[in-house]
Amino acid sequence: MKINFYGAARRVTGTKHLITTEKGTKILLDCGLFQGINTQDLNQHFGFSAKEIDFVILSHAHIDHAGLLPRLVRQGYKGPIYCTSATADLCNIMLLDSAFIQQKDLERINERRRKKGNAELELLYDENDVRQTLDLFVTVEYHEDFWLNQDEVKVMFTDTGHLLGSAAVHLTIKDQGTEKQVTFSGDVGRPEDKILRSPEPFPQAQVIICESTYGNRKHEPEPDMKAHLLRIVRDTCVTRAGKLLIPAFAVDRTQELVYALDQLANEGLLPRLKVFIDSPLAVKATAIMRKHDDCFNPDILEYIEKDGDAFNFPNLYYVSDVEQSKAINNLKEPCVIISASGMAEAGRIKHHIKNNILDPNSTILLVGYCSPESLGAALKRGDAEVKIFGETYQVRARVEVMDSFSAHADYTELIQFLKCQDPMQVKTLFLVHGEYENQVVFKERLEKEGFRNVEIPSQGEGFFL
Repeated sequence: MKINFYGAARRVTGTKHLITTEKGTKILLDCGLFQGINTQDLNQHFGFSAKEIDFVILSHAHIDHAGLLPRLVRQGYKGPIYCTSATADLCNIMLLDSAFIQQKDLERINERRRKKGNAELELLYDENDVRQTLDLFVTVEYHEDFWLNQDEVKVMFTDTGHLLGSAAVHLTIKDQGTEKQVTFSGDVGRPEDKILRSPEPFPQAQVIICESTYGNRKHEPEPDMKAHLLRIVRDTCVTRAGKLLIPAFAVDRTQELVYALDQLANEGLLPRLKVFIDSPLAVKATAIMRKHDDCFNPDILEYIEKDGDAFNFPNLYYVSDVEQSKAINNLKEPCVIISASGMAEAGRIKHHIKNNILDPNSTILLVGYCSPESLGAALKRGDAEVKIFGETYQVRARVEVMDSFSAHADYTELIQFLKCQDPMQVKTLFLVHGEYENQVVFKERLEKEGFRNVEIPSQGEGFFL
């Protein structure tokens, strides 16, 4: 049995891990889009033949894990795509949105390439490819065993609390006369997520593929996240009469922000101002969140029972229409704009930042992880100048950061996630989905916890298990 790492290897995006069994069965764990600048070539070529893949198992719906599934289908994959029902529902909207965004981005990229005399890039996929992909989805609930083929590979999902429907993937693979247990963590959420349940313990594994986004990071304790958010709203919108721009992933992060603002509104603390959720995807995702409250933790379920709806309050506007979105920029009054993408690398938020980045009264609030190449990361670093749509802008708006909204476990929480394992029974632990410098530090921490063989695979590297 062999595993090759074709994405999220010493980097955070583009998750693709290919397992080839003793019998030659090829199982692809996730098929994510590489995000950030200079990733076009990585997204054009997989490093393997799509036609040779037998099965795809999807941990969750985030685009850096699911965003290249339609390209896989475009290049000849015809097998099933296994995931939870909530993941399938989210992919139904997120992949169509991704097709639209990357098509628009490609138009701009190819225009610049033509001016430089470079060859144009191929479209990764279109709406038709997405619809063919969605037809291949097969949903399986948490803790339900299912076989892939002829009793060779058995799979089970457990909840990781990272995103609605997110799962760790547990494979039992018959290999050389024995059974080997392989666990892929997907992305691991935080124990105290405001909406989702905490990550679950998982069965003992001999091989673990573990995310390491915050392998060298401990989230700062946030004694009162709502109070912090309220301070920024008041400082920006009341004291300075500016606009508060919040790049936020349309799924989960946006709903978590709305839930916090809903609570502040119920408590009579939120100033009377307009709050815009300017994202067609977020509008649809909120409806899906309401549908899958079986993934919610007890606290929000209790709140909903009393309040009726955790995602609605006076002066909250869900915006899908393009013209309505453009009209927000003509507003002279202070307001809050929550819009995708979370890394400020695409979507409507990029336009809002462009239109407000020169205003010293406005604030850009970053509430989650941003890959190093993204606009969000440049703002978080404090860069004095940033490029937006190919043009350079001075950063005059204030930039604030709230890490308490992060959906990724920090290194202490990842170690806690792994506490259900006996390190002596883990033959190899692979670190993926992280920057190499962070992974090296996390590897040392895991070795102190008793894990003996911690590997940090590079792009395309293969290992025999």
